[in-house]
Amino acid sequence: MDSGQSFRFPVAHNAVSLDIKGNKTEIIICKYDDKFLVIVTQIGCMGTILHARKEESVLTDPTYSVSIIFGKRDEPWLIACGRQLIEHISCSGSSMHLVLSLGLKDHSPETLKDVTLAVIENRLW
Repeated sequence: MDSGQSFRFPVAHNAVSLDIKGNKTEIIICKYDDKFLVIVTQIGCMGTILHARKEESVLTDPTYSVSIIFGKRDEPWLIACGRQLIEHISCSGSSMHLVLSLGLKDHSPETLKDVTLAVIENRLW
C-alpha cells in the first residue's frame, strides 16, 4: 500500500463526540443504500442493537416496528428512542430502515432524549 495515498471511508457518514449528562458520547451515523446505521456509545462498544422500520398499508395509516436484535430486552426507553428516530426518518420522506446501537451508561428518559436530539442534529436523511 502506498503510504502517500489517502483513503476515504466509502459510506456517507457523520461522526460526533459530545457530552451527555456527564458522559462522553460518541455518535456515528452511516447511510447505506437501504438503511441507516446509527451507533451511539458511552461504553466503547455497541451495546443493545435495534432494528426499526416503517410498515405501510393501503388500508391504514403507517405503523412503526422496532425490535431488539441483541441486548437488553427490558428497557422500554431504548425502544422509544428507536421509534422516535424511525418516525423522524420517515417524516423526512425516506423509506429506509434503521439499525440502531445504543451502548449507554445511563438509560434514563433524559439521556435518551438528548441522544435522539443529537442524532437528529447530525442526521444524513
